[in-house]
Amino acid sequence: MIRFLAALAPFALIATPLTAQDDSPAPAAPPERDYETQMVLIETSMGDITVSLETERAPITAGNFLRYVDEDRFDGTKFYRAMHLDYGEPPNGLLQGGTQMHPDRVRDPIAHEPTSATGLSHTDGALSMARYAPGSATGDFSIMIKDQTGLDANPASPEPNLQQGFAVFGYVIDGMEVVHAIHAMPPDPDKGEGWMKGQLLAEPVEIIDMRRIGDASAPAG
Repeated sequence: MIRFLAALAPFALIATPLTAQDDSPAPAAPPERDYETQMVLIETSMGDITVSLETERAPITAGNFLRYVDEDRFDGTKFYRAMHLDYGEPPNGLLQGGTQMHPDRVRDPIAHEPTSATGLSHTDGALSMARYAPGSATGDFSIMIKDQTGLDANPASPEPNLQQGFAVFGYVIDGMEVVHAIHAMPPDPDKGEGWMKGQLLAEPVEIIDMRRIGDASAPAG
């Protein structure tokens, strides 16, 4: 059975009313410091995608992904799922790839790192782990197309699964045009079951190789 992200709910963005202005100057925002990251090149049969993994802010999830990279567990896998939303301006949704639970490729599941703990978010180009229950992620991941912040952790939700959300661990920094091109490929209307039907690509796109590039960035002192 293919590991998947839960269907995106049609969350609306609600603007909050502006508070009354006063004459005192707004306090200056503290400068955002740099966090340690590691770049990875995803070489596909349709072009290259470069991602920056949040090794400091999401060490468990990014570290797991890097182990798959270093052990060549992603080489020869596929981008196999393109989910399109039926609202908003296209392209939108997500692109999913990875090991598809192949017994020779998957490692043990990892602990869940919610976005409420990491400070990351499912914005355009974010990488997020696919899972069943929190703490079940292994070697499948998705790339967000447009902001999908409804997948962030929501501690105020009465639904335990939504309280935890999904684990963001990096962002695409080059090659989103390749992500969009793969996402636009035709699905097979007969593949998949239930709400997954119609989301699986007729011709999945091969991930030829994944490898680290450059040096890990040093955190600001």
